[in-house]
Amino acid sequence: MGGRARRARHLDVPAELAAARSGSHRAVARLVSVVSDGGPQLREVAAALADGSGEAAWVLGVTGSPGVGKSTTVSALVTALRADGLRVGVLAVDPSSPFSGGALLGDRVRMGDHALDDGVYVRSMASRGHLGGLAAATPQAVRVLEAAGVDVVVVETVGVGQSEVEVAALADTTVVLLAPGMGDGVQAAKAGILEVADVLVVNKADRDGADATVRELRQSVALGGDARAPGEWRPTVVRTVAAGGDVEELVQALHAHRAWARDHDAVAPRRLRRAAAEVSAIALGRLRQTFGRAGEGGLLDDVAGRVAARTLDPFAAADRLVAAVEG
Repeated sequence: MGGRARRARHLDVPAELAAARSGSHRAVARLVSVVSDGGPQLREVAAALADGSGEAAWVLGVTGSPGVGKSTTVSALVTALRADGLRVGVLAVDPSSPFSGGALLGDRVRMGDHALDDGVYVRSMASRGHLGGLAAATPQAVRVLEAAGVDVVVVETVGVGQSEVEVAALADTTVVLLAPGMGDGVQAAKAGILEVADVLVVNKADRDGADATVRELRQSVALGGDARAPGEWRPTVVRTVAAGGDVEELVQALHAHRAWARDHDAVAPRRLRRAAAEVSAIALGRLRQTFGRAGEGGLLDDVAGRVAARTLDPFAAADRLVAAVEG
């Protein structure tokens, strides 16, 4: 753009939402852009999406270390879900460019096989430095796809290691990918990933070391089983060769977890926690705006300076921030 800032296009939100519900990919893209960029119409879009209509989609969170084949697995998974007649939305959360703030990887590069399929919506979103592997706007983007009538939303997260456990707060089913020969079996146990995964996938299972990785994971799951309540879901360990389109075990495990969640009334509590986390994040963001960011000379800088000078303790400083909000 030659360094020139782009002017945000003002949308007719009701018309765009109606078009999205009628299957317009362009309308979906424009609405996702609004929630992703956090533009002036964000609240208007959010309010329009909260009309109580439509069905909630099945949200799959797919995460794992860089190099395990997340994008390839997601593409193969979309193919399998489409073969079952399901409409699918994909949100691929990419690292942000330090210069533009945009996603470094394009959705068409990732998901070219599905570019002409009207039953698939694909969108890359920039994480913009947000920790935990997700973009802050991801929950609203999921709602846009739900409004468009998708049956399944696949959220593929940035590979940033231990912080990726945040995806479990968003997903109905959390999938963690690992690969043989990377020490992932041991690292998964250390990072606490086994506690958030519903399905553990050893991708590139045609490589040497795959059997050992599967054994390590199953042993770790078995050892952690005693800490689980009776009837609680125990993570399933499956193999895939996503580059060859072999994701059948994964698809079966996903359907098994969905059926278990329905039978054990586990879906509503997860979605309640998801909504609570989203509301809390928005409220905390508003509070940070009230206090001012570090270095901007606001109330936060004032009390932080006193704490740094040891003339005020941090608890008393926090009390002043809370009092400023309450007052």
